Amino acid sequence: MSVLICGSLAYDNIMVFPGRFKEHILADQLHILNVAFLVPEMRKEFGGCAGNIGYNLRLLGEQPQIMATVGEDFPVYADRLRDNELDQRYISTIDGSLTAQAYITTDLDDNQITAFHPGAMDHAHQNKVPTDAGITMGMVSPDGRQGMIEHAQQFADAGIPFIFDPGQGLPMFDGDDLKRFIDQATWVAVNDYEGQLLQERTGWSLEEIAARVYALIVTRGGAGSTIYASGSEYQIPVAKPAEILDPTGCGDAYRAGLVFGISRGLPWEDTGRLASLIGARKIAHRGTQNHAMSLEDLQQEFNSVFGYALSL
Repeated sequence: MSVLICGSLAYDNIMVFPGRFKEHILADQLHILNVAFLVPEMRKEFGGCAGNIGYNLRLLGEQPQIMATVGEDFPVYADRLRDNELDQRYISTIDGSLTAQAYITTDLDDNQITAFHPGAMDHAHQNKVPTDAGITMGMVSPDGRQGMIEHAQQFADAGIPFIFDPGQGLPMFDGDDLKRFIDQATWVAVNDYEGQLLQERTGWSLEEIAARVYALIVTRGGAGSTIYASGSEYQIPVAKPAEILDPTGCGDAYRAGLVFGISRGLPWEDTGRLASLIGARKIAHRGTQNHAMSLEDLQQEFNSVFGYALSL
């Protein structure tokens, strides 16, 4: 199966403030806030939903296609994709723009202050789904607003089944937008907060949303996940990680497992458990693309964790 992942490629600039924000921000002076934090620890990571999902699928031996718009500062990331043998034919550079960038500062209480510059991501609509390239499955993940709308429509018009994964882009859309996405999509994937927001904006319950697609997948962090499909609910247990270092990118790792399981025609119970296992691998490493695994490793671990063999 040839999979096209539409979404963002981004640089994540992660800084650690060795103190507590609350000790430096005066609640009664927020109207004249002017504060600087010294951050002796900083690292730059490769990220973006499409990049993270593609990275995990490549570790599983798949050859996903990534469709994204990037800026003139992309060559370093391009080298990274090349090193991981990820195809770049549907990645477009926007002249005069920067690649999307997140600047995240975390304090000792795990509070975060984030600034996000979408940059070239806002031009995502300039890319078109290549409907004549043998693509058999797609994903619409967080991207520029117009790009998400047009790519969903292009998948639907071409009869290509796709996962709608709104993620942090969900607040950009009103109820009518989201209803249209759901009716176009084959599968919908959200976390528990996004699931609540999706219900609020559409006026549909989770069960009503699930009835309009092949499956609705709701991840719940340390509480596992729930897959609503064909009138049934599959409760997927969490896979215990070796250690918890960084949850950033775990949702993308889980979604790579979804894409893999769906493309291989696995039962929902197996697909969810495999996705959970991949998320556990990621959370034990800092950054979104610094973990390693192979399908063979995961099959062995699957048997050990869940007590039965994953049949592929």
